[in-house]
Amino acid sequence: MSGHSKWSTIKRKKAVVDAARGKVFTRIAKELTIAARVGGGDESANPRLRTAVATAKAANMPSVNVERAVKKGTGELEGVTIEEIVYEGYAPGGVALMMEVATDNRNRTVSELRHLLSKNGGNLATSGAVAWMFDTKGVIQVPAEGNDEDELMMTILEAGAEDLSNEGDYFEVTTAPADLNTVNEAVVEAGYEVEMAQLQHIPNNFTEVSAEDIPNVVKLMEILDDYEDMQKLSASVDFTDEMLEGLE
Repeated sequence: MSGHSKWSTIKRKKAVVDAARGKVFTRIAKELTIAARVGGGDESANPRLRTAVATAKAANMPSVNVERAVKKGTGELEGVTIEEIVYEGYAPGGVALMMEVATDNRNRTVSELRHLLSKNGGNLATSGAVAWMFDTKGVIQVPAEGNDEDELMMTILEAGAEDLSNEGDYFEVTTAPADLNTVNEAVVEAGYEVEMAQLQHIPNNFTEVSAEDIPNVVKLMEILDDYEDMQKLSASVDFTDEMLEGLE
């Protein structure tokens, strides 16, 4: 199982859906606003927006919230300007971190990230310091329950996906960045529920982490993942069940 998938599994097992829903909606709303600002509010002409709307529907986000976020992006409603920024850093044990945030205040966000990292044994890195350890891929998650893996495989390969992995309670589809929206739309049109579809930084090199550092790495990643401006978080560690034994 790949490192990024294991991190996704950790988040799923620890998540309390009702308590986390507000945070999930906030992240999706930011993506909707950014997608609409960059590509316009017409879903038919904006693949990124279509994917964001599909993710919002899968999360049962109220349609009024979706419309409001899109209108903020197109300027039909007043709102602060949100920008996307990718920060790089290190967790304990030299684990590389890629942190994609959406913020209305760059100075505040970098200051808060620096504080969270330094307080928990990590630190910010300069741009490009760890990016070489990651590939950008499209990632789509589909619930495993009630779905046939072979049939889903046929659907995604015909649409141009690269791979499909079975992560237990969900299937994870991997695509080239440019194919994310096309594959996602093919999956939805085939009748599958899509829980998440987004570009992610996937580690291509892994950092060997000591047993002593693993709890600290997981703790920092959980803290960063809960940070209000964090949209996506990746780390250069290939978590195994043995490494995580006793942490959950």
